Amino acid sequence: MLDLTIRPAMLDDLPAITAIYSHAVLTGTATFELDPPDLSEMMRRFEALKAGNSPYLVAILGAQIAGYAYAGSYRPRPAYRFTVEDSIYLAPESQQRGVGTALLRELIVQSEMRGYRQMIAVIGDSANAGSIALHARAGFHMVGTHPDVGFKFGRWLDSVLMQRALGKGASDFPKD
Repeated sequence: MLDLTIRPAMLDDLPAITAIYSHAVLTGTATFELDPPDLSEMMRRFEALKAGNSPYLVAILGAQIAGYAYAGSYRPRPAYRFTVEDSIYLAPESQQRGVGTALLRELIVQSEMRGYRQMIAVIGDSANAGSIALHARAGFHMVGTHPDVGFKFGRWLDSVLMQRALGKGASDFPKD
């Protein structure tokens, strides 16, 4: 059994979050960013998400931040206000240990509590089998693939779109 805790992220968590994301930028294709943002940029992003009532979570494994997740606005136009896009990043040593599953599960709960109705996963690289499987296990279905839309590490990358209803989904009208 993992000694795992999921809790809201705090400002003090941002150095660890920045390190996790920097590693993902520099070594992986989950994000199409090419240069890792510094701590001040990560703080700006964190504050913007918190100001928008977006859930932002960290996973604590033992005494270390093992990963983080947030659900941010899918698109800025008002008609998209009930749809969020999830982001999940794990420290390399925390992968394949159930941390991503726990983060995504709680992110879904927190997003539903805030009244969101749809969650979109935009997965960098169609070869990212781990993220695709994680989202499928959480009830996301495949929407489509944008082939060859990103260029990183000297190669073209696909972007995979998956979607999941939250709460009542589109079965009735949301309350503004």
